Amino acid sequence: MKAVLIAAVVSLVIALFGTPMYIRFLVRKGYGQFIRDDGPTSHHTKRGTPTMGGAVIVGSSLAAYVIAHVVTGQGPTVSGLLVLFLMTGLGFVGFLDDFIKISKQRSLGLRSGEKLAGQTLVAVVFAILALQFPNSSFRTPASTNISFVRDTPLDLAFLGALVGVVLFVIWANVIVAGTSNGVNLTDGLDGLATGASVMVFAAYVLIGIWQFNQNCQWNPGTKCYEVRDPHDLAIVAAAGMGACFGFLWWNASPAKIFMGDTGSLALGGALAGLAILTRTELLVVILGGLFVTITLSVIIQVASFKTTGKRVFRMAPLQHHFELLGWQEVTIVIRFWIVAGLFVALGLGLFYAEWVVGAA
Repeated sequence: MKAVLIAAVVSLVIALFGTPMYIRFLVRKGYGQFIRDDGPTSHHTKRGTPTMGGAVIVGSSLAAYVIAHVVTGQGPTVSGLLVLFLMTGLGFVGFLDDFIKISKQRSLGLRSGEKLAGQTLVAVVFAILALQFPNSSFRTPASTNISFVRDTPLDLAFLGALVGVVLFVIWANVIVAGTSNGVNLTDGLDGLATGASVMVFAAYVLIGIWQFNQNCQWNPGTKCYEVRDPHDLAIVAAAGMGACFGFLWWNASPAKIFMGDTGSLALGGALAGLAILTRTELLVVILGGLFVTITLSVIIQVASFKTTGKRVFRMAPLQHHFELLGWQEVTIVIRFWIVAGLFVALGLGLFYAEWVVGAA
């Protein structure tokens, strides 16, 4: 528990005090946000606001993880390092996308194929490695079983180990693409994605601690959790939570800096990694319900326009629909945060209820 608290506090402090220094650096370099012409006209005033702030979140999380382990004398685990690899790798893809937008002053960064290829490459490496490195109890970081609040009987290796690995890599890519693009689509208003991410990271701190206390490796029982390194995953989640908290101070309306794709892809990757390695792959759909809802709004809008020529929303993603209805940006953000909190509460309730019912 000490390491979890240290990671949260250190990442918070680094992000809180490091972000203004990073802002000054970006301003000197002229790395400002390019605003697309087809977006809400109210966003044009945000043109030139420093972006790529996700680098602060990633850097703060990495530093906090290292410091927490150094202070407590604990060694890092494969599970923790894998989530940080996924977070950093996707953050780098986002950084390239942001840098191209800034340097060429256009709304298009990496081509869609290039961006997808980068995300896929990182996700494939993560997925393959996640099935390696069994510990003394023969537990690997990930499992080929589909999971909800724990592994279910549905095993992707039903036709053999090789098929299981292939299907797991595909499944992991679906989760990574869904979460990273979900956070990316949510990142359209000041503080919206950052605040929502704080809540989901906080949920994974609680899940990791609970799984650590009820782990099959040292506390066997009928409802124990087959998770390889739950405590270290809680440390990673705490580091991400603290970093988002510190960054939110400067990202809240009116934002002094945007996270950009550097941050949104990194945060989505971290949440995907936590979901896969804590064996809560389907639960993340509920915990990140706001991200799912906003993603669905885009899918519905595109499908409706292509099939009927009509739009369901005034603009997608969903937060821009409410902007065009006349809602103030701060009002939208706060109300969407409330929705995000309700989804997190529902997800944690289901997680705990499953354990209580099974243990009764």
